[in-house]
Amino acid sequence: PRGTDGRLGFVPLSAVASFDIAPGPNQVSREDGKRRIVVSANVRGRDIGSFVTEAQQRLESLQLPAGYWTRWGGTFENLESARQRLMIVVPVALALVFTLLFAMFGNVRDGLIVFTGIPFALTGGIAALWLRGIPLSISAAVGFIALSGQAVLNGVVMLTVFQQLRNAGMSVLDAVKQGSEQRLRTVLMTALLAMLGLLPMALSHGIGSETQRPLAVVIIAGLISATLLTLLVLPALYVLFAGTDPNE
Repeated sequence: PRGTDGRLGFVPLSAVASFDIAPGPNQVSREDGKRRIVVSANVRGRDIGSFVTEAQQRLESLQLPAGYWTRWGGTFENLESARQRLMIVVPVALALVFTLLFAMFGNVRDGLIVFTGIPFALTGGIAALWLRGIPLSISAAVGFIALSGQAVLNGVVMLTVFQQLRNAGMSVLDAVKQGSEQRLRTVLMTALLAMLGLLPMALSHGIGSETQRPLAVVIIAGLISATLLTLLVLPALYVLFAGTDPNE
């Protein structure tokens, strides 16, 4: 300010403000022009989905001030986005599998018989997750998709030889008996090769095992159930429904 004589003067800062030493944030984060506080945590011994569900229930009892809200991000946000994608990818993948089976065999009956290998495989994978206490995660869901393809492959191998033997003039029952004997070693070796290759992942406990283990457990257990049921149930289904086609 200028004095009465027109000269510039100085006003000490203490005359217009006071200073106190107090703790405060070393960084202020903002998003969309609004302040944001990040609270992070690591989850061990349980799945992230059930943890967030329980945490959300407990947060409902808190009375947040006006203008405050919570949003869950990080791994849980990635899990939710991947789950939404899988809700589209899985039905589309199964529809494509059945379409290819229909195009291969030329009829719905044989395609459905081979397609029954998928629920057989899923039964073993779900049972293995339950017995080992492993939650259903994205890696486990990917394992179910891969397992479905392997189960269908075994069914195609079996049904193809059945049709070849029937085209050679055999009866349905004889074709199923001889075809099952011929493809027994092929189906067992294919399943055993995949199971042995994934066994180290299923038994791993190091860094990243929480992602690898569910996938490997699902495929190994699913292949066991799919192989057994493919060798036993699929031939029975073929014998049961082979006479439903009037052209045969």
